[in-house]
Parts: sequence; structure tokens; C-alpha cells
Amino acid sequence: MQDSIRRFRPPAWAQDLLLALFITVMQVQGTISRTANDPDAVLRPLTDLGHLGYVLLVTGGAVVAVRRRWPVAVFTATALTSLAYYALDFPDGPGWLGLFVALYTLTAHGDGRRSLVTAGVGITALSACWLIAATDIEPRAAIGWVFFRIGASVMSAALGESVRSRRFIAAEALERAEVAERTREEEARARVDAERLRIAREVHDTVAHAIAIINVQSGVTAHVLDKRPDRARETLKAIEQTSSRALQEMRAILGVLRDDTDDGDGRVPYPGLGQIDELTAKAREAGLDVDLEATSPPPPLPTAVGSAVYRILQESITNVIRHVGPTRVTVVVDYGADTVEVRVSDEGRRNGSLAAGATRPDEGRNENGMPGSGKPGRGLIGMRERCQLLGGELDASPLPGGGFAVTARLPMAPTGPHV
Repeated sequence: MQDSIRRFRPPAWAQDLLLALFITVMQVQGTISRTANDPDAVLRPLTDLGHLGYVLLVTGGAVVAVRRRWPVAVFTATALTSLAYYALDFPDGPGWLGLFVALYTLTAHGDGRRSLVTAGVGITALSACWLIAATDIEPRAAIGWVFFRIGASVMSAALGESVRSRRFIAAEALERAEVAERTREEEARARVDAERLRIAREVHDTVAHAIAIINVQSGVTAHVLDKRPDRARETLKAIEQTSSRALQEMRAILGVLRDDTDDGDGRVPYPGLGQIDELTAKAREAGLDVDLEATSPPPPLPTAVGSAVYRILQESITNVIRHVGPTRVTVVVDYGADTVEVRVSDEGRRNGSLAAGATRPDEGRNENGMPGSGKPGRGLIGMRERCQLLGGELDASPLPGGGFAVTARLPMAPTGPHV
């Protein structure tokens, strides 16, 4: 229904043209009718001074046609015609309709304070001139129309200001709603970006660890394939198990991006403290001598903290496999009153021997645990970001007697910004 009304509503210029025509007719016809009903009044006829009375009435109504485009000019024109009309003692009547509409338009389409000041000054000047022109009005009771014009002018300006204020408040509310909508969209995009970053870290940790172990095992297989086929069979089986496990973890991680994973097929438990023993066992199969010191069973921890502990251990062990090769690794998981501390340290290379794919002896590792290029690896950056997101801290540095150590401290109750 509202759409139908809006469709048949004429444009603003047509509305103002019709309004100006209506006001002009009402001013002229109303004044003529009132004069005819009061033949005893001693007033200047509209035809006097070259029909100036008609000219003023028509002008005061016709200028309303451009009230939206030039509100101040229209108000000035209607005010001047009203002053001239009553100063020349033309008969009273509805010749003030155009003035009232101009006052309303001035405040309704103005800018608030300045338009109100303009209207106030204009009404004050009009009131003074109207009262002066009415000093010798007869009968004296007719002076009531002067006060009516003054009161109606004030009401017209007040009504216009009320409409402007409501329009301004509505526009402000709409702007706030749009800002709130944009904020919600930005927050949603931020959550999506954070989730993508989390998934990227999980995929990096899973794939890097699996490929490092597979790389080592494949190197061993190539070395013992002819001499020890039984050993080669065991390493191939380990490669199969590692790749299968990595595929299952990736399916579980990437499952959140799909809508058809409600049945849970192919899912694996979310990595946490319960899989630390399995993680160290895989590291031993890759040739590391792992010494695990941890409380068993571990105390209950938030899922985010348990997952971070697991991923930090996984990435640290992966770095040892990739850049050192077979060596002794000590893993310590210390559960305090309000923090959990994870420390992974290795003894460095043994007799210059390296696993397949490990860093050459002359490359060494920089302070970030990476090859000697001096550039930090993505794995260590990911571990540090995990700690910071949970309100913890991470330290990674070479040991004085050789080797490398990664130490992470995480609060039992995460306090980071994205928890």
C-alpha cells in the first residue's frame, strides 16, 4: 500500500507548485470574501495604487513554488510583501498563508541554529511593524488578528524546527545502525580471518611434522632396503601410519570449512595432552632419543591450552628432526598452580651425522632454531603467536653446551585477546 502511494506521489517541485497555486488562490479569494462581508471597514481597496494589493497577495503566494530551493529568499520575499501589504492599510485576510509556509520551510529545511536565528529576527521585525501599522486600526477588536499573525508565525517556525529535529534524529539513528552493521561485518570478517589463521597453523604443524618424519623414515628405508629388508618394511609401515594420521588430522581440521561433516566420519580426537605419549613415540621411531618428564595423568586444562601445549611440542620436535637429526631430546611438561611450562631441549648433532633432509653441519642454527640464513622460521613464529594469543610467553635460544631449547609458559586460564 505504501509503495503504491509513493509511486503516485508527484515530485517535490510539482508539490510545491500546487501548494503555491493553492495559497495564492486562498489569499486572494479569502481577502475578497472578507472585504465583501465587512463593507463598513475603512481600508484601502485592493485595486488601489495600480492593483498593488492583488500584486502583493499573488507575489506572497507564488514565491512558495521555490521554497525548498531558496528557503531564506522565499521567507524574505513573503516577509517584505506582508510588511508592505499591512503598512499600506490593505484589508486584512488570509494574506499571511505564504509567510507561514515560508517560516516552516526555513526552519524545517535549514541547518538548525542559523535558521532559527533568521526566523527569530524576522518574526521580531514583522511583529514590530505589524503592531505599528495597527495603532489606528478600527475597530480596536481587529487588533486580535495582529497577535494571531505573531503567534502563528512563532508556531510555524517551531513546527518546522520540530520536523527538522526529528528528521535529523532519524538520520542519525540510521547512520548509527549502518555503522553498527559495518562493525558487525568487520567483526565477522575478523573472526573468519582468525579462524583461517588458526586452521593455517594447525595445517602447518600437522603437515610439517608428518613430512619431517616421513622424510627421515624414507631416508632410512633407502639406506637399509637391500641389507635389512625387515627394517625397511618397518619404516615403510611407519610412513604409512604417519601419513594416514596426518590425513586424518587434516580432515578433522578442514572439516569446519564444510557443511556436510555432521556425521563425523574420519574425525580424530582434537590434539591435546592425551596424545603427548603418541607424539613422543613417533619421534622415537624417527630416530630421536626422547626423554619425557610429565605428570601422568595430566590435570584438566582448557582445550585451547592443551592444544597449544601439544602443537608447541610437535613443532619443537619437528624442528629437531629437520635441522639436527638423531639426537637426545628432553621434553618437560611442568604443571604449576596457575601455569603450565613446556620445555623441549636437544643436545645437538651427534658426531656430525645427520638424518636424511636435515641441515648440513656447516649451516648450523641461528637464535631462532632455523638454518643459518638468519631468517626466523614460520614454525617458531606460529608457536610464539599461540602463546601470545593465550596470554603466555615463549623463549627459544641455543644452549651454552650445544643444542637448542624452546620454553613456553601458558596460563591455566587463558587471558589472551582471542580466547
